[in-house]
Amino acid sequence: MEKKVVVVCSLAAFLGLLSAALGFVAEAKRIKGYQVQYTSPPDCVYPRSPAMALGLTAAAALMISQIMINVATDCICCGRGPHQPNTKWTLAVVCCVVSWITFVVAFLLLLTGAALNDQHGEENMYFGNYDCFVVKPGVFAGAAVLSLASVLLGILYYLTLTSAKNINDPRGGPATPNPSSIAMGQPQFPPQNTQNPVFVHEDTFMRRQFT
Repeated sequence: MEKKVVVVCSLAAFLGLLSAALGFVAEAKRIKGYQVQYTSPPDCVYPRSPAMALGLTAAAALMISQIMINVATDCICCGRGPHQPNTKWTLAVVCCVVSWITFVVAFLLLLTGAALNDQHGEENMYFGNYDCFVVKPGVFAGAAVLSLASVLLGILYYLTLTSAKNINDPRGGPATPNPSSIAMGQPQFPPQNTQNPVFVHEDTFMRRQFT
């Protein structure tokens, strides 16, 4: 395995694990409903929580991992030249699409959870009762699981596409022959007369001259 492949996969795995870990920590540190205090006049007093910073950091790590994988693969949709359909190429496309879907959902969940966790002083009134905004359980945890799935699918996509490119040319098409390796035709020369010379006796030669 090439050194570049090892480095890209290692960094992507590290960032994915970091994003997932921060997401789970943010889930544990988010503000719960029983932690919010109500004051008069009606107001919501929230305790300090690192969930917002954790969510934003997890989203940043996930985004860096996704960008790094797609830059390393040269962006499968931007490649030039014909692509030869095969099993590895199809698997790479499926992993790429699913990885982007899980990335978008996880990224939005992390940002939404971080923003809602910091909405201090916001409340709604329902039938005379005041409710304060809190992040629902499972938002950060779900984002962490999707982040891990997105990175794993991205790594699988990168490895599969790299393997497919090793079989075909760098753009995914069939390997083209090297023009310098094409054998050139040799020039044809007319056959030379290799007949042995005929020796004529001296008397015969003199006789032919006088006659």
